[in-house]
Amino acid sequence: MKKFSIIHAFPVGLLFLLGACNNNTNSMGKNENAVKPVVKEEAVSYKSDTTTMNSFIAYDTAISSKRPVVLVIPEWWGLNDYARGRAKQLAELGYLAMAVDIYGEGKTADNPALATEMSTPFYKDPAFAKSRFDAALAKIKANPLADTNQVAAIGYCFGGGIVLNMARLGENLSGVVSFHGSLVGVPADKNLLKTPVLVCHGDDDQFVKPEEVALFKKQMDSISAFYTFRSYPGATHAFTNPKATELGKKFSIPIAYNAAADSASWIEMKTFFRKIFK
Repeated sequence: MKKFSIIHAFPVGLLFLLGACNNNTNSMGKNENAVKPVVKEEAVSYKSDTTTMNSFIAYDTAISSKRPVVLVIPEWWGLNDYARGRAKQLAELGYLAMAVDIYGEGKTADNPALATEMSTPFYKDPAFAKSRFDAALAKIKANPLADTNQVAAIGYCFGGGIVLNMARLGENLSGVVSFHGSLVGVPADKNLLKTPVLVCHGDDDQFVKPEEVALFKKQMDSISAFYTFRSYPGATHAFTNPKATELGKKFSIPIAYNAAADSASWIEMKTFFRKIFK
């Protein structure tokens, strides 16, 4: 499989230029000014074993045809307003988006200790994480609006690590995008990993060490995986979340919002989606 590995950040001037160039065209190549999106939000419940999952979907009712699906796996805080907001942004771009209640029962964490406790089982047991992911995947693919042949997943921090593991475990997806996610997990296997990968990483991320970045790329290169690695100077862990700076100060953890990296990585995602969704 072809490898596409690039490491760079957008200069500020180029970032604004790209942002301007993307004002009129969405990630599906449609003119966003032609018809104003009318986003509908729905709560959806389903089971994963005996656990009830309370996820969230969003879609543009101005589109009558089936549309590509994007699952959103949240940060270690669980399914909160930030993840729902990203799902709504994806709906505005023309996708059927699901923000996934990965913990189940609508559970969320309001402090790092609880978030660590809740996320640890998913790190330790990727098969368990896959069962939760598969339940969400089955639910959204059953939606009559879903183009079941075009399904991607994105994830933030903890969620970024989850979607990378799903790809490495052989999930049949069109692509995955990790935003400031953990990188080292299930080892890359050429017999399983067939999914294109985009990684958006902060150069100053203190949760993901340089040696982990090197190991990730070494593993991916060893099987000639198709992946793109974008790195943003000055960006820390959680750089896409506008509340990260406040949370970092509150809990004395090295996370902060970086508007330039947030914008650049979102543009990268849209470009990636244009390539994988036909």
